[in-house]
Amino acid sequence: MLDMEMAMPRTAQASVPALLPIMGAVFISFLIIGVAMPVLPLHVHQGLGLGTFIVGLVAGSQFAASLVSRVWAGRHADSRGAKHAVVTGLVLAAVAGLLYLLSLRFVSAPAISVTILLLGRALLGAGESFIITGAQAWGLALSGAQNTGKVLAWMGTAMYAAFALGAPAGATLYGSFGFTAIALATTLVPLAALLLVTPLRRVAPTARVRPSLTKVVAAVWLPGVGLALTSAGFGAMTAFVALLFAARGWTVWPAFTTFAVAFILARMFLGHLPDRSGGARVALTFLLMEAAGQALLWLAPSSAIGLIGAGLTGFGYSLVYPGFGVEAMRRAPADSRGLAMGAYTAFLDVALALASPALGLIAAMTDIGTVFLASALSVLGAAPIALRLRHAPREN
Repeated sequence: MLDMEMAMPRTAQASVPALLPIMGAVFISFLIIGVAMPVLPLHVHQGLGLGTFIVGLVAGSQFAASLVSRVWAGRHADSRGAKHAVVTGLVLAAVAGLLYLLSLRFVSAPAISVTILLLGRALLGAGESFIITGAQAWGLALSGAQNTGKVLAWMGTAMYAAFALGAPAGATLYGSFGFTAIALATTLVPLAALLLVTPLRRVAPTARVRPSLTKVVAAVWLPGVGLALTSAGFGAMTAFVALLFAARGWTVWPAFTTFAVAFILARMFLGHLPDRSGGARVALTFLLMEAAGQALLWLAPSSAIGLIGAGLTGFGYSLVYPGFGVEAMRRAPADSRGLAMGAYTAFLDVALALASPALGLIAAMTDIGTVFLASALSVLGAAPIALRLRHAPREN
């Protein structure tokens, strides 16, 4: 369906060296989110003795703050410059680490401790928005709009690789030194990223006038809805594949590894395709792969078939975000690409916030396998959107 040449186009190759330091900053920055993922529930539930509702509140507060701050981060990148947005995000993340440390002074008063921790999580969520939105806008400014898909793919690879490596690192730190080590890492790692970012060449702000949020949302909403529908597959993987494999008596961890490896390899070797072949065309092809992977997980009679489903899901989902992202950027005003990236990514935030509880309700009413049937149908719901985008006029 697509000419999947493994070599990147010459224009893409030329811009990779310029992107690598920014990718490095994204990778370093998102390690602090990765290290907290497996241990934060343990700290709140076991360390502070609080219930599962508070655990969910603390974990979700970061993503809620990310959603709320997306548009703010996009405006900042357009008006103050992409590098300034990244630096702002790193400073916010370091302050979040200081609040983590402060919360540890009040472990004997769990209500106070968790309130401070919630503030830290909210700051970290805002910092995450500024870092990734600024990095994407920075990459687009350096590489050009013709490389939008590649920029989104490579920045996303750095982010997901940090999540994958940060989780085991966080578990090791927590097991050896407790939550203090996580708090220190959250404070110091962003400062290390600042050392990497500071010498890099800044790019000029793009917004000559305050961009219209309504105009930007009108340009990106259709690709954004496509992204939201396909993100149900990612939500199902992160929240329910462990339960599926455990319920069927299979070893759990290979599902995550297979998903992550397939995701990263597709981003590395095929990240140029949305720019070369068209974002909507690539999104359509890869969302069909993702849906097929989800269907395999639903029907899998053995662990081997389940792992094929996990790998196909990761491979397919990998290029859906940059595929629809290319279409969003091509329709957005040229001087508002930071705001457009924030608005587009907000659809992902909303999808992940809603998909997990909705799929959990489906599992409660039926069984865990039906979750993956439901997510496959959601992913397929984005196919008509991709088809429409292939033939719709572009606004820029």
